[in-house]
Amino acid sequence: MATLILSAIGTAFGGPLGGALGALIGRQVDNLVFRSPAREAPRLAELKLTTSSYGLAMPRHYGRMRVSGQVIWATDLVESRDQQGGGKSSPATTSYSYSASFAIALGSRPIGSIGRVWADGKLLRGAAGDMKVAGTMRFHSGEAQQSADPLLVLAEGSDRCPAYRGLAYVVFEDLQLSEFGNRIPTLSFEIFADTGTLDLSRLVAGVVEDCDADLPLTGLAGLSCEGPLAETLQALDPFYAIDADAAEEQLVLRPERLQSAVIALQESATSTRREDFGGNAGYARKRAGETQQPVRVLRYYDVDRDFQPGAQRASGRPLPGQPRAIELPAALTASDARMLVETAAQRSQWSRQTISWRVTSHNPAVRPGAKVSLPGHPGLWRVESWEWHDQGIDLSLVRLSPNGALTLFADPGRASQASDIVAAPTTLIAAELPWDGNATTPVPLILAAASSALAGWSGAALYVDQGDGALQPLATSGRFRARIGTASAVLPAANPLLFDRHSSAIVTLLADDFALVDATSWQLTMGANRALLGDEIIQFASAEPLGQRRWKLSGLWRGRGGTEWSVASHATGERFLLLDGGGTVLDPQVVGDTPQAVIAAIGIGDSAPVTAPIALRGIGWRPLRPVHGRVAHLSDGSAVLSWTRRARGGWTWNDAGEMPLNEQSEAYSVSYGSNSAGEIATWDLAVPNLALPAAAFAQLTQAVPGGRFLVRQRGDRSLSDALAISVT
Repeated sequence: MATLILSAIGTAFGGPLGGALGALIGRQVDNLVFRSPAREAPRLAELKLTTSSYGLAMPRHYGRMRVSGQVIWATDLVESRDQQGGGKSSPATTSYSYSASFAIALGSRPIGSIGRVWADGKLLRGAAGDMKVAGTMRFHSGEAQQSADPLLVLAEGSDRCPAYRGLAYVVFEDLQLSEFGNRIPTLSFEIFADTGTLDLSRLVAGVVEDCDADLPLTGLAGLSCEGPLAETLQALDPFYAIDADAAEEQLVLRPERLQSAVIALQESATSTRREDFGGNAGYARKRAGETQQPVRVLRYYDVDRDFQPGAQRASGRPLPGQPRAIELPAALTASDARMLVETAAQRSQWSRQTISWRVTSHNPAVRPGAKVSLPGHPGLWRVESWEWHDQGIDLSLVRLSPNGALTLFADPGRASQASDIVAAPTTLIAAELPWDGNATTPVPLILAAASSALAGWSGAALYVDQGDGALQPLATSGRFRARIGTASAVLPAANPLLFDRHSSAIVTLLADDFALVDATSWQLTMGANRALLGDEIIQFASAEPLGQRRWKLSGLWRGRGGTEWSVASHATGERFLLLDGGGTVLDPQVVGDTPQAVIAAIGIGDSAPVTAPIALRGIGWRPLRPVHGRVAHLSDGSAVLSWTRRARGGWTWNDAGEMPLNEQSEAYSVSYGSNSAGEIATWDLAVPNLALPAAAFAQLTQAVPGGRFLVRQRGDRSLSDALAISVT
């Protein structure tokens, strides 16, 4: 812009020559104003991808860093086929999943340990070492004595598999790739290469011999070096003033740290030569102009933002042109980065003051990097260089910043960080539920309710063991956690035909974030707050929290769904499952009819399959026990037994008509006897009554005095529980 404007003005006033001069001046102005920010190597690796290229240099890592890596070995994708369904109730569904095994090199320097691991930005491994996706990770620290990975030896052979000594790397075995589009994801690793405060001696170790570099790099949590050491020292110098003194046999970096006190120089010496600086004064002091931008911007990896790139700017008035920016591949907090860039800006500003000072005698302690004071000149100075000639020793001094250690604070800003919740073990309850009367509902309805104590649970794969120890796949549970628990007290028996106002159940839920709610009478009639407690299905109107995950359930409807036979079978520690529509319905054809069958679940947090027997097995086909049994004794000595049938799926009270039977035919099995004598007579009936002549009734009562009749309804596949009718 300035080039065009000044060229036009110059042409108007000075002709072609004026236009050329104006264009030249305009280009200089444009370069100062519009040039790109000055960024100095090495570069930050923003969103760096995991690579697999030959000839790339492996970086050296120090402290705590987040690094990517290079794939050095990998297998082909392994395909797994899983077929679910295929029975009478559902079509067969075949799903495919893929896994891979591969090794990734991290650095050419030993690494102590690995923390979190990210895959495509999502957390793959937590800080506790738990994997969020199925698979195994092994870490090799890069020590000189490390052995080869067993998977690589098995795949490549012991004679072709190196141990990669001196190279830190990780091996993933059978990592499931469904979460990453069935491909090897882009990985990054939180590494801990060193403990304690970083110092310069670790960087120069093995590179520079006989070097005293015990200079702490205060504020740096970690550092990565991908290029030459000189490049890294150049990037660190504005922030830590790395001065070198090679006057002795040993190279000393920043010798001022070895000084016990500031060295006070003697008065300057004059010179007899007119061309020497200072003349009779013996020194020459000057202040340089702002010819170069001081360091104003520091770009770094922010520790508080999961090592995402951040930037801090030094305070002060802006100077012409773009600010000088340094990209430091180091892990810092926002406050430490602010402190470093402010210190560098102040050091650069004060170093514009220089002085040339002549002395006549040599003090061995006054060497490059030493801190000195001058008579008649305030402040402290650093020796930049010295020169010996016949008029004395000329010292080149640079003014040091008068400010001490800075204490600054900065806000790193908000970051969308992946939650790190440890994968918890799976808890499983399996049960067959009563048929609800809907023709579309499968019978039997087998439900697997999986859950966990922690919210980080990511689901489990469900299997069936039909008694032979082999696990056959069924389905996946999904991430929904069923609200399950255990009974903390014994629930007393009660009449299942009446609303239980006196008894209460005390249950302890599995997780702290689980909760139960109250329900009105109308909501109870619509099926709210159904729960499986032991082998009894109950409904509760009131749920009162008692603390420590314990809840008191009262206002109970007992024996729901035909489970009145279990009202007196409760015990402490029995299962509790809220039947709220959650859980996974299993294919009964795959589960099979084997009584020994158990359901198994395997999640990421499970070291072994979690198994559970199927509670209430057969309740879907079992007719309900008849009710209202009675005996009518007639005057001629005969007797008539009668009862009222019930129907599977008939859970609502219908005053307008008879409840459908829900069986192919109405049939009953009646027997007479006692526990000691057994059954001495049986009848198969198609009506809900039995008429006994006087002689037959007398014969029965004489054979087994005090006996009772047992009435069972015969269904399509099962008999109901027995209704006992006493003859007295």
